[in-house]
Amino acid sequence: MRGKKGRRHADPLDPPRRRANQARGHGTFANDRPPVAGVSGRQTDQARFDVLETVAEASLRPFVERVTEPDVMRYTDEAGGYLWVAGTGRGQATVCHSAREWARDDDGDGVREVDNNTLEGLWTGVRNFLRPFRGVSKWYWDEYVGIFAWGYALQEVTGDFIRALCGLWPTTILGP
Repeated sequence: MRGKKGRRHADPLDPPRRRANQARGHGTFANDRPPVAGVSGRQTDQARFDVLETVAEASLRPFVERVTEPDVMRYTDEAGGYLWVAGTGRGQATVCHSAREWARDDDGDGVREVDNNTLEGLWTGVRNFLRPFRGVSKWYWDEYVGIFAWGYALQEVTGDFIRALCGLWPTTILGP
């Protein structure tokens, strides 16, 4: 109702309902907030996602090693799950969000190359994609994330793609 937002609740013993899961910190599969790991290639514009048990090194490391090459530079935030990268000889540069740093120019050329803004934008896309479903079971979380990743990778929907999706033959075989 118009003008009702932000007003005190009339009965303090009957508090208003809370929206969503307000728990602070990183989620885990055990607390019903499975984390989604992701990487995005700057030159390839490809993204890979995986639903993990936790954001600890034991879960994160196999994913990162599986989907990235050893010689590429990794740009991350200061999360503790990435501390292992420095000891492997792989390249890594971090931004410190807790110090209100979002991007940094390390080589002085005027381009702020150290950032993780692409993935931050992808997380917004994942949240917006999941919002209409109003809650997804953690047991199917990876399938929803997979559909989002497929849509992100698709980039362009063509008539032939729609026909193939519907189980119809492409027009190039049957004609117009």
